[in-house]
Amino acid sequence: MNRKLAFLRPLKHLDPAIVTGIVILMGISLAVLYSGSQGNIHVVWAQLLRFAIGLTVMVLVANTPPERLRAWAPLLYGAGILLLILTLLVGQTSLGARRWLGAGPVSFQPSELVKLALPLMLAYYYSQEEQVRHWRAALIGFGLIALPFLLIAKEPDLGTAAQIGAAGLFSMWLAGIRRRWFAALFLMAAISTPILWHFLHGYQKERILTFLDPQRDPLGAGYHIIQSMIAIGSGGIFGKGWLHGTQVNLDFLPEAQTDFVFAGFAEEFGLAGVLFLLAAYALIVFRGLIIAFESRHPFGRLIAGTLSLTFFLYVFINMGMTSGILPVVGVPLPLVSYGGTAMLTFLVGLGILMSVHSHPRFHE
Repeated sequence: MNRKLAFLRPLKHLDPAIVTGIVILMGISLAVLYSGSQGNIHVVWAQLLRFAIGLTVMVLVANTPPERLRAWAPLLYGAGILLLILTLLVGQTSLGARRWLGAGPVSFQPSELVKLALPLMLAYYYSQEEQVRHWRAALIGFGLIALPFLLIAKEPDLGTAAQIGAAGLFSMWLAGIRRRWFAALFLMAAISTPILWHFLHGYQKERILTFLDPQRDPLGAGYHIIQSMIAIGSGGIFGKGWLHGTQVNLDFLPEAQTDFVFAGFAEEFGLAGVLFLLAAYALIVFRGLIIAFESRHPFGRLIAGTLSLTFFLYVFINMGMTSGILPVVGVPLPLVSYGGTAMLTFLVGLGILMSVHSHPRFHE
C-alpha cells in the first residue's frame, strides 16, 4: 500500500493554505479567460497546460531543501545577469524593445529569472553577513540591485526594472539595513526626477502623462485605462454575470486576457467577486509572511518575506493600473492573466515559500 502511494510523497511538502489560494486563482483565471476570449476553449486548454507545467515545477521546488536553493543563489544571479546582457546583444526585438531570448516559437524573458535570482542572491548575502548595519553591506546590496535594474531598463523595460528594484529593497529592509540609506536613496531619486525625465522614451513619458490625465487623449493613449475604469465601475456590487460583460464581449476592453484581465473580472463579478479575489491573494500573502516569521534561519526569513511582499506588490500594481491609480506598466495579474513565463515565475516563488516551510531543520 505504501508503495502504491509513494508517488504522493512529494505532495507532503505543499502548504494547504497556499495551495488553496492557488486553486481558487486558477479557477478564476479559467473562467475569465473563457469569457474574455468570447468562449475560445483553446485559450482555456492552453492556460491549463501552462498551469500543469508550472505546478509540476512548483512541487519540485517545494521538495528542494532551502540550503540547496541558497547554494544555487550566486549561480542563478550570475546566469540572470549574463542572459540580460545576451538579450541586449542578440535578443528578439518587438515594438522597439529587446526583452526576449529564444529561437522560433520558443522564447522567454530573462528578466523573469532575475525576479527570483535577485531576492535569492540578497538573502544569500545578508544571511551570512555579520555586520548588516555597516555601510559596506548597504553598498553591496544596492550594487547587486543596480546591475540588473540598469540592464533591464536599457532594454527598455522600466516597469519590470522598477519591480525588480522594489523586490531588492524589500530584501534589504527585512535584512535590517539602516533606514537612513533608504531615505538617502529616495531623496536622490526625487532630486534627479527632472533629469531622468529627459532620458525616458516617448512612450514612457506618454504613459505617465496619460496616468495624470487619461482624458487628454481618450481615443489614443488614454483609451485602455478609460475603458478599464468603465468596466470596473459598471460591475456594481454583484456584477453583470459571467459571460455578460459588455466591455469585454463588445471588444471595448483591450488586453482583456492579459494586463487588463482584472477589469473584465470586476465587470462580470462586481465588488463581491473582487473581494473574493482579494481574499485568495491575502491568503497566500499572509501565509507567506507567517512562514517567514516562523523560519529559524536568516535565509529562510529573508527569502520568504521578500517573495511574499513582492507577490503582493504585483497584485497591487496590476489592480492599481487597471483602476487608474497607477501608470500602466504592463504587469500581469498573478496566476490569473493569460501567459506562461510570468506564471511559472510566480509558481516557482510559491514553491520556494513552501520549501522554507516544509524543511524546518534547515541549518547553516
